[in-house]
Amino acid sequence: MFRPEGPSLRELTVQALSSVERGYDLLAPKFDHTPFRTPDAVLDSVAAALARSGPYDQGLDLCCGTGAGMEVLAKVCRRGVTGVDFSAGMLDVARDRAWPSAPPVSWVRADARALPFTPAFDLVVSFGAFGHFLPGELPGLFTQVRSVLRPGGRFVFPVLAPPRPTSAAYWMLLGFDAAMRVRNALWRPPFVMYYRAFRLGEVCRELERAGFRLDLAALPEFGRRDDGSARVRLVTARAAE
Repeated sequence: MFRPEGPSLRELTVQALSSVERGYDLLAPKFDHTPFRTPDAVLDSVAAALARSGPYDQGLDLCCGTGAGMEVLAKVCRRGVTGVDFSAGMLDVARDRAWPSAPPVSWVRADARALPFTPAFDLVVSFGAFGHFLPGELPGLFTQVRSVLRPGGRFVFPVLAPPRPTSAAYWMLLGFDAAMRVRNALWRPPFVMYYRAFRLGEVCRELERAGFRLDLAALPEFGRRDDGSARVRLVTARAAE
């Protein structure tokens, strides 16, 4: 994270003491050089899975950031892809990327909890954004996604298996979330970013309540853990026909 091209500790501190929107505006020019960006291996694996079930017509990247997930959509959508994010800074970086002439690419600044679209999309994807939503916000978020999908459309996102309590990663994430809770108790505006708040069982229940039918599949490129469970799963939520 502290490579020359990435943000400094001082910059991260300033960002963490800002609102979520302002923090990402500040981080945007260096975001792709941080661990917060979804790894290419995950993006490529999701693209391969979608290619097997596609092609699709119109795609939407929910909380698109600097556009990494838009590259996935561009591979599997024929008529157009749209990125939506509430950070103007992230969208500016995304627009400056080199994009192919087809399919058409568009960008919209909006809050994922109030999407300004009609049911125009066949595929919605999201990568690494759900830690910015509190558990109580998931029903509204999933209802919004359902409202912009055509009948039979799909909402697709990868989920990494949580680290085990015996691993260093578990305690690092636990410590990070604890620090964020203390920060938000003492400082305003809040910065919502919790790595352990997005639990798959709860997510599946809320998706079903929002009118989706679910399919969970292992992404084979990442193998399985010692107990046989998948290291990375792809959640496919289908809107009712």
